This record gives sequence, structure tokens and C-alpha cells, in this order.
Amino acid sequence: MRFRHPDGTTVHLAYCTNVHPAETLAGVRAQLRDHCEPVRRRLGRDRLGIGLWLARDAARALTNDPAELRALRSELDGRGLEVVTLNGFPYEGFGADEVKYRVYRPDWTEPDRLAHTTDLARLLAALLPDDVTEGTVSTLPLAWRTPYDGDPEAARTVRAALTTLAQRLDALAELTGKSVRVGLEPEPGCTVETTADAIAPLTDVGHDRIGVCVDTCHLATSFEDPGTALAALTAAGIPIVKSQLSAALHAEHPHLPDVRAALAAFAEPRFLHQTRTSTAAGLRGTDDLDEAVTGRALPDSTPWRAHFHVPLHAPPAPPLTSTLPVLRDTLARLVGGPAPLTRHLEVETYTWQALPAALRPRTRTQLADGIAAELTLARDLLVDLGLKELP
Repeated sequence: MRFRHPDGTTVHLAYCTNVHPAETLAGVRAQLRDHCEPVRRRLGRDRLGIGLWLARDAARALTNDPAELRALRSELDGRGLEVVTLNGFPYEGFGADEVKYRVYRPDWTEPDRLAHTTDLARLLAALLPDDVTEGTVSTLPLAWRTPYDGDPEAARTVRAALTTLAQRLDALAELTGKSVRVGLEPEPGCTVETTADAIAPLTDVGHDRIGVCVDTCHLATSFEDPGTALAALTAAGIPIVKSQLSAALHAEHPHLPDVRAALAAFAEPRFLHQTRTSTAAGLRGTDDLDEAVTGRALPDSTPWRAHFHVPLHAPPAPPLTSTLPVLRDTLARLVGGPAPLTRHLEVETYTWQALPAALRPRTRTQLADGIAAELTLARDLLVDLGLKELP
């Protein structure tokens, strides 16, 4: 979906296909047929943006066979789908029964991460619509905090990898005329946990093709103030290459037994749900939700937030809620001003099948309805901010 900003530029809205995990190229094509095109039809649109997730094997198949890449581009066009952004965070196995810490490997200290991200940038340059010259890729925020933190050699390796990536993106732009930028996606528990953590390493690299992807669920989980966070990035000259529109789980009174019980229903074995609370002594947290609800790992006199991407249009029932207000505030600051701070927005609720059983979609039809409802909410927010939806 495309929108005209009051300054005349185009803002793109997509939804991320990591909600339909597939490891192979055949699986990606099935996603387009079984999920993405039905969502487009529900929205009554001739064209729908998707934030494509290409696992390692699918990306390699496209990289190794130009005919397959041309066929995928043709299929996207034929189904009324367009790609201006890729999710390059998960490398493989995102549809496994247990993902947890494995989603952070390979990290930016490992050559495979650089190679994969380079492949994604090159593929995206070929998949961009003919009238679009800018693409974005979101990526791992360097590494999970252990064993990276405190290791100067790891920091040097990461800097070298990102510098090499920037050089390759420059060469790609010169060769193709397409500018692809990569954004580190701050996430709780990682070396770059907050937007503030991104400033030093990105300043070190010092390249305008390497910036930040602001995920509003992660921002909220870490209790970052959107105004402060975005102002600091802008002041430091760090580009916000894209934003993922998502909402976290919020518990206002975690000391109450019914609140603990409600939170426990969201603790599940597939994904990591880092949980945080903001206290007078600073931010406290656990790596997963079950660690918080089953013991005394977290102080419970202040609200808790958990890294669980809940559907934008359907916050959990009381006594829980979502951080949709943080998304609204962030979005207003990103695109509500005289010029957009980013032009690529991506709804990213990949946890539909990890929701408590009663809330999960049971059919493809229900899932498509839910994704369409999320996109409708995002569209309405953009229109309320003065953007005009384009055909």
C-alpha cells in the first residue's frame, strides 16, 4: 500500500511474511498464493506491499538462479504484490517448534550473516518495482548480548563486517541504480537492545546506508520514550531506514494473581518473550515470560511489558492490554511531521499461531482476516496523520 505524504514523497506500508514461515522457494511461492494475495483481495486493493522474509535456502536458490528470480518477480506482479523491504533478521528455522535463542544466529561476528545480508540486498534490488529506487532490509541488532558483550575482538569484527556491507551497498547502487539500506533492529536482550545502544556502533561505521529499523514492540518493551528515542537518532545523524509496526503485551498490575495468570497464558515454547519493567533503579528484565510469571525474578510493583507481538487491532482482554499507544505516538513522530523520518512501514505480527489457543486463527481465512484488519488499522492511522492513500 502506498501513501502520499504532505511533502510529496511516497510512504510504503507492507506486512511481513514471517508470519507464514517457509524455508524454501516453493514455500515462498505458496505464501504468495495462499496468504498474501487473499489479504490483498480482502482489502479491495489492486496492489499490496509485503515485507518478504527469505530464509537462507530460499535466498540462495534465488541468488544462484537468475531465472528463478525473474519468475518470482513476475509472480509478485501477477498477484498484485510488491516488495520494497525484506526482513533479514531470522536466518532460518523461524517456523521451527522451538526458535528461542536460535533466531540470533548467525550473528554479525559470523561471516554467514554478512553473506546472507549481501544476498538479500542484491535480491531486493531486482525485486523492487520499476518505479521504486529505494529498498530496505532489517537485520539482527549485532548479536545476542552473550557472549558478545565485553569482547573487543567481537566489536572489531562487527565493525569490519558492517563496513564491508556498506561498501557492497554502494557498489550495488552504482551497478543497478537502486539504493538499498540496512537497518539494525534493536531488541531486548541483544547487544543493541535500545535505539540509544545503536548510536555508538552506527556512528563508528558512519555510513548513510546503514541505520536503524525501529520496531515499536521492542521500543515499548524496553520502556523507551518515542520522542526521546527518535530525537536522539536524528541528532546523531543515524538514518531510520524502516519501522516495524507492532505492539507488545502490557500488564499494569503484575502483582495481582489474575494478572499473573493472564500473562502465563502467553508463555509458550516457540519464541522468546523478553519481559521488562521500569523501576526507580532502572530497567529490570528476564529473557522469557515464564521466568517472570513463575517466580520473583522481576519486581512487580511497576508495570511489566513482554516482547510478544499481539495483533494491532485486537489487544488482549483485561486485565492485560497492548502498547498500541506507543505505536501511535511513534508513528506520528515518524511520518506526522513536515517530512517523514522513514518511508518504509511494515506491520509485523508473526506470533498469531503462538497466541493462547482461544485467540489463534484456526483457518487461513481467519488469519487473512486478521492481517487485513491490522493493515486497515495502520492505514487509518496514516490517513489521520494527513497522508493520502494511493491506488
